[in-house]
Amino acid sequence: MNGCFLTNVGKVRNHNEDAGGIYKNDTGQMLAVVADGMGGHRAGDVASQMAAANLHKKWQDVSLLSTPEQSESWLEHAVQDINSELFHYASEHEECQGMGTTIVIAICTKYFTTIAHIGDSRCYLANAYGFKQITEDHSLVNELVRSGQITEEQAEHHPRKNVLLKALGTENQIDADIKTYSFEQDDRLLLCSDGLTNKVKDEELAELLTFEGEWSDFCQKLIDKANDRGGEDNITLAVVHYTSTEGKEGADEC
Repeated sequence: MNGCFLTNVGKVRNHNEDAGGIYKNDTGQMLAVVADGMGGHRAGDVASQMAAANLHKKWQDVSLLSTPEQSESWLEHAVQDINSELFHYASEHEECQGMGTTIVIAICTKYFTTIAHIGDSRCYLANAYGFKQITEDHSLVNELVRSGQITEEQAEHHPRKNVLLKALGTENQIDADIKTYSFEQDDRLLLCSDGLTNKVKDEELAELLTFEGEWSDFCQKLIDKANDRGGEDNITLAVVHYTSTEGKEGADEC
């Protein structure tokens, strides 16, 4: 299992409110995280970094997850715990009131991958069946598209495109969408913030399916595209590639 995580401040903002990483536990199972913070004076980076750091810490204590049920249960409880931590931290620190973060998380094992998400950070899966987005944005424009009120083309330029319907840490109780998928040799996952997907189309992201080479090059190429097209937002992505190449497994902070 190989992974690569990369984040970039973009070309407009003066600090990075995205966070995340790719982490392994003692059993060799992998956790990938992308979080996109929001709210308050520099509180977005507090929310996203707290969420990623707490997930990393919790992951170090995980024993082998051998079934989807175990994986989904762990994610459900981890998300609820971290949501509570963020919510109460914001209530006790005036400068952080209203802060929150999107989150997309992938547990990757030799047999399956379990995905949890809140907000509009996304996960894509590339496998023998093709390339597809496997999360659904918790956003106003996505609900308008789902209900037929606007088209996908109109959604791309909608004035309220960035309005989220829910985010981690903004309410006392919140539920993530959690699903498990089969994960097999040569399958690939892409987790990313909207700083990437607002600038790089799915057809371009679909290179994930056929890419051969260094994943650091793949990630940097996508970040360069987003920056070349304005780079108004922070840009973050994580790639996990299911490969059992001996001696080359690992997670790279690219």
